[in-house]
Amino acid sequence: MIRIAVANQKGGVGKTTTAINLGTALAATGDRVLIVDLDPQGNASTGLGVTQSMRETSSYDLLNGQATLGQAVVSTRVPRLDLVPSTVDLSGAEIELVDQEDRTHRLHRALESAERNWDVCLIDCPPSLGLLTINALAAADSILVPLQAEFFALEGLSQLLQTVERVRARFNPELNILGVALTMYDRRNNLSAQVAEDVRACLGKLVFDTMIPRNVRLSEAPSHGVPALIYDQRCSGSEAYMDLARELIARLPRQAEAA
Repeated sequence: MIRIAVANQKGGVGKTTTAINLGTALAATGDRVLIVDLDPQGNASTGLGVTQSMRETSSYDLLNGQATLGQAVVSTRVPRLDLVPSTVDLSGAEIELVDQEDRTHRLHRALESAERNWDVCLIDCPPSLGLLTINALAAADSILVPLQAEFFALEGLSQLLQTVERVRARFNPELNILGVALTMYDRRNNLSAQVAEDVRACLGKLVFDTMIPRNVRLSEAPSHGVPALIYDQRCSGSEAYMDLARELIARLPRQAEAA
């Protein structure tokens, strides 16, 4: 199972939108996809139509050892896409786990228990670099970074990259950066173009060619409990995520092995 952490310590950059739409696109290609909602806000769960009443067991229970992965997983409306939902209880997990010796590898061990059930796992991280995100990075093969095309885009990126290096050194030497996806790109705004140019100059080929535009349909879809790719497959946001999925697939380890 390929494990990808979708992470950026800044909020509102499109992490959850990216996770659920890429997951939907990968499932459409025939992959069995698991999304782990590791954000206490639970937006990935809501965006996939998993209501509070369906979250009897959650990622919180998974991390504190009260449930196995099989017990925490629920089906979604998207064929071949399953979810470990999140509840607000997860906000207390960092405090509860801080004194545990194995606090950084709880998610890693939980995912190992059922690797053969899915082809790809996407971990939707909270907007911070705390213990929840460290668990995701320790469990992941790679990290995908959604980066908003705005003036402060690069401000926190160096901190995230430093965290990745620390995780490599201490917990997960195999962790690599799969790529950086520019989100909320506005073609009418010269600043967006300048930010995109600066990010590419700084990070080179790490940046995906596809840029996710600002799009009303992307914002509307979560309120209907479905990814934008199902809500409106022809909108510019959905088309961009399909293009991004094609780029992502080309970068996945199995593609390199097949080549």
